[in-house]
Amino acid sequence: MANKRDELIEKYAEAIRTKFGEEPDMVLLKKVTVGLGPSIYNRDSANVSSSDEKELARVKDNFLIGKLGLPGSEDLDRAILEIMERYGASERTKYRAVVYYLLTRKFGREEVYN
Repeated sequence: MANKRDELIEKYAEAIRTKFGEEPDMVLLKKVTVGLGPSIYNRDSANVSSSDEKELARVKDNFLIGKLGLPGSEDLDRAILEIMERYGASERTKYRAVVYYLLTRKFGREEVYN
């Protein structure tokens, strides 16, 4: 019997398959999800609001710069917006774990999770 976290990881994997047309690296996806801690169980913190500029700034500052150790630049903003556009404006639920996973892959920073 799968636990709640495993169910969420499978939901995130399915979102990557259907929305982004990629087969996810399940080991990395699990590490990203575990790294988010209990926030994945809270509806508000489990999702990223693409229309909230403060939220997008938090993704940039706390995750891309803070967690992945990337230097602040316009490239980070463009990468976030690219993923939000690919997710689609009609998709209200943009899972934080999926966004973080895709950003980690985009910038080749998988080693942060090793």
